[in-house]
Amino acid sequence: MARSKKFQVGERTLAVSNLDKVLYPATDDAPAVTKADVMHYYLTVADALIPQIARRPVTRKRFPDGVGGEAFFRKDLEDSAPEWIPFGIIAHKTSTNRYPLADEPAVLAWFAQVAALELHTPQWRFDDTGYPANPDRMVLDLDPGPGVGLAECAEVARWCKEILDGMGMESVPVTSGSKGIHIYAALDGTSTADQVSAVAKELARALAADNPDEVTHVMKKDQRAGKVFIDWSQNNGSKTTVAPYSLRGRERPTVAAPRTWDELEDPSQLEYTEVMKRLAEGLDPLAHLGFHPDRLSTYRSMRNPSKTAEPVPAEPPADRAGEEPIFVIQEHHASSLHWDVRFEREGVLVSWAVPKGPPLDPAENRLAVQTEDHPIEYAAFEGTIAKGQYGAGEVSIWDTGTIEVEKWRDGKEVIVVLRGRPDGGLGGVPRRYAMIRTGSREGSEQQQWLMKFMKKQPALEPVAEPAFEPPAEPASVPFSVADVPEPMLATAGSEADIRLGKKDGETWAFEMKWDGYRIIAGVGDPRDGGGVVLSSRHGKDYTDIFPELSELQELIGDDSGGAVLDGEVVALNAQGRPDFGLLQAHRKGELGGDEATIRYMVFDILHMGTPGGQGRSLIREPYEKRRELLRSLLDSGDYVAIPPAHTGSLEEAIAVSRELKLEGVVAKRTDSTYLPGQRGTAWIKIKFQIHQEVVVVGVREGKRGIASLLVAVPDEDGELTYAGRVGTGFSAKDLEEIERRLEGVRRKEPSISGMPEDAWWVEPTYVAEVALAGRTRDGKVRHAVWRGWRDDKQPSDVDWTPELG
Repeated sequence: MARSKKFQVGERTLAVSNLDKVLYPATDDAPAVTKADVMHYYLTVADALIPQIARRPVTRKRFPDGVGGEAFFRKDLEDSAPEWIPFGIIAHKTSTNRYPLADEPAVLAWFAQVAALELHTPQWRFDDTGYPANPDRMVLDLDPGPGVGLAECAEVARWCKEILDGMGMESVPVTSGSKGIHIYAALDGTSTADQVSAVAKELARALAADNPDEVTHVMKKDQRAGKVFIDWSQNNGSKTTVAPYSLRGRERPTVAAPRTWDELEDPSQLEYTEVMKRLAEGLDPLAHLGFHPDRLSTYRSMRNPSKTAEPVPAEPPADRAGEEPIFVIQEHHASSLHWDVRFEREGVLVSWAVPKGPPLDPAENRLAVQTEDHPIEYAAFEGTIAKGQYGAGEVSIWDTGTIEVEKWRDGKEVIVVLRGRPDGGLGGVPRRYAMIRTGSREGSEQQQWLMKFMKKQPALEPVAEPAFEPPAEPASVPFSVADVPEPMLATAGSEADIRLGKKDGETWAFEMKWDGYRIIAGVGDPRDGGGVVLSSRHGKDYTDIFPELSELQELIGDDSGGAVLDGEVVALNAQGRPDFGLLQAHRKGELGGDEATIRYMVFDILHMGTPGGQGRSLIREPYEKRRELLRSLLDSGDYVAIPPAHTGSLEEAIAVSRELKLEGVVAKRTDSTYLPGQRGTAWIKIKFQIHQEVVVVGVREGKRGIASLLVAVPDEDGELTYAGRVGTGFSAKDLEEIERRLEGVRRKEPSISGMPEDAWWVEPTYVAEVALAGRTRDGKVRHAVWRGWRDDKQPSDVDWTPELG
């Protein structure tokens, strides 16, 4: 018997043996693949594979003597399995089985140890109670019959995609690693396996009826010759499909590999080395279908959103990629006084209760008890938690600001630098702290830590000025654009995100998504001379660009004391619908007054009175209260409107938006506070089109002048990277203006590498917006259509929109 060795995977110790055993024999074209190679593969792809199979019962196809020997399927967890491998129980008609759950890399390593090359899972996962939930995905298995191959499967796959697109279901193809192609589409979990299976069967039947010479949906094998069989039965609750990123027990180590639709133009099956390379390059087309644990589930379970003033957001956590992480320290007068210290990490606020408050002396260490993760929105929470609710008492913000993470070892050690407010409890200077885990509280699962003020502190540095500090010198208007706060941003989401929140008792209001410029308006106190200032999202002064909006001064009333408003400036065409092209033309002075109507769609109020003067901030008031104050303070006028917030169903709001031919819908939780400059899950935008900002870097010419524009988008490091071209959507007037503008910034050499040679180059100065179908497999814009210049944006503002990032 082979002697085993100890192998460390994360915090697990695994006994392994026979690592040099050949599982895929050598061929003329490729070397042999050993157990060690298989184990290396599964550990390399773990970050992509585990989200696809997490919480799913895993049936393994084992090949003890390699792919040339006898193989068998295994459902029950092996008696020899390590005791730390979790399992789920399923009662079948004739037996009750314990299926392993692969929720961590060490389980994948153990699969490799027992030569479980193929991993098969159903389309559902176990829920939090250990019972099977409804399916979270639909799968169509395209299997080529005799006489047809992968190319024919790819053609049928595109037909399936067209139908799924029409159903509003985004789909992803997976070359199965065997003969055919699997198509995955996400579900919201509200339909049973029987219902999903029925829909899949009808889809397959309809395609077969329309294409009887190419497609069949019947199970009989004698009817598959020359056709592609669409196996809809994979959606049966008792059926399994080989998991994405699983190896296959074929002659060569092929993989069930997620692909982009562009790749199906020339389809092929991929081997394991190719898949590892794709993932190393960041290509994971199926990532959005993966399971990511809800880090706020404990938080939600402890709070009733109808009884507490605290934010209780829906999934998913806020997408704040590229934004500075934040911290907040809140003084909490509950049953006993303590300070809640919260650091942003992976979309949530990791939290500790510190009974004596953060130390400010290296000689002092303070006890810190780790509590449940909190939502990002909690960073702005102040107020009263009602009696009888968890944590009842008064909460105020002691300090808040940004955080620099020097070290973060989950469950062990955290070292950070906190930069708070000038008037905050940390004294307005950067403070360096360590959080060190010491153990668990006796009789409790809560972890005890020490909060330590480090001896080595950062050099003193200037801190950011408060958002509402008045100008140092008198101005012709009551305050300047620099004093206007940044707007709160919405997180890209789907209808399922809203429905999930409604399950927890949350209430939402639905606003239309307007196709224009986001503008924060400051309206001065008429008693002090008044005046209006307009600021774009990134602080650009638009006051002189839209003089019509000086009307705000009249509409807000003489005794209002002024206000700060949030909204969107749009240009309405002759049909009364927003037209982004008209808005740009109006801004450039190219339209007559009767060709477009400017409207400022005001949907929020952030301050009553002028900042720095009398009045009060409203950003910590709930959305519902802010809307009520807005309607009472501001009247509609010739250029200003307060569009209604729909409180009916999401479906009704979407129907209205589509009827008006708008961009989409923005859902806002009615109890949400306003987070200036931040993106939170309390606001979720559902767009009907994908719009992407790009930087123009070159021009390709055709027989009639400009044929297309070469564009770029910054990569993760902020470096401009070639992102393809846009060649449609231009009017003759657009092309004249584009050529005139770009001629003034021509350069001899390209500003970035990797661009086509048959072009002339321009300085990366101008930002434009395009509509597109997605990104290609090499990260470029797909089917891009020109929408116009974005002179309200700088190249440094450009990033991939969340739908494409």
